[in-house]
Amino acid sequence: MKKIIGLLFITTSFFGFAQDEPDTDNKEFNAIVINAQSDTPMESVHVVNLNQVVGTITNEKGEFSIKATVNDTLYFSFLGFKSQKIRVTNDMFKFKDTKISLTELAYALEEVIVRPYQLTGYLEIDVKNLPVNNAYQYSISGLSVGYEAGNKNPSAVTKVLGAILNPADLLRNLFGKKPAQMRKLRQVKEDDEIRNLLASKFDRETLTELLQLEKVDIEDILNNCSYSKSFIKTANDLQILDAISACYEDFKVLNRDKKGK
Repeated sequence: MKKIIGLLFITTSFFGFAQDEPDTDNKEFNAIVINAQSDTPMESVHVVNLNQVVGTITNEKGEFSIKATVNDTLYFSFLGFKSQKIRVTNDMFKFKDTKISLTELAYALEEVIVRPYQLTGYLEIDVKNLPVNNAYQYSISGLSVGYEAGNKNPSAVTKVLGAILNPADLLRNLFGKKPAQMRKLRQVKEDDEIRNLLASKFDRETLTELLQLEKVDIEDILNNCSYSKSFIKTANDLQILDAISACYEDFKVLNRDKKGK
């Protein structure tokens, strides 16, 4: 009898412990997006699950449904509003009517000082108060343009020379150190909602969140894949995504050929 009671206690304890563990099952997460200032529902807000690389948009009531698990990160974006990331928790699945608030940029930036220096209107005084660019440039005989390296030290010179003379090394550093992010490229391209979102954006914010790349990394990749400065500056985020993807595919072929030799 004691053995049976002991076994029952262990079994009950096990199930009690299991219930306290985070729910890792993939299921539909439902919530409502509202305007933080007016508490009104927001339609057509783009919602992207950065972990699973799927997207959706809110309906006229601000409602959305997206596949997610606990600890997934959701990214919300809407023109004129500050983008936001939230982490999905157990509570969000247990309690209905979860509301996500987005703040208009006019309110989000009202505390920001946009004047880095004061102008008096007197040229002699204002010239002295202008910030000095401390980024040093280096030139190479035979090349018509100079290259900025940020600061004046040997490592900066080595870095900029390496990028100029060995562009493949730069791509290897960028692509090779972020294999998981690069594997996301195909997933991003296959989701229609994410593609529609990227086609309407030019700020690279969603791209940097999805691929976990800095904006400067994106520019470096495209520069070293022979895309023009005009394209890099004017292309929408979907065109940039497709360009990075094509560049990565070419890099994989070249890298594979190099290893085979």
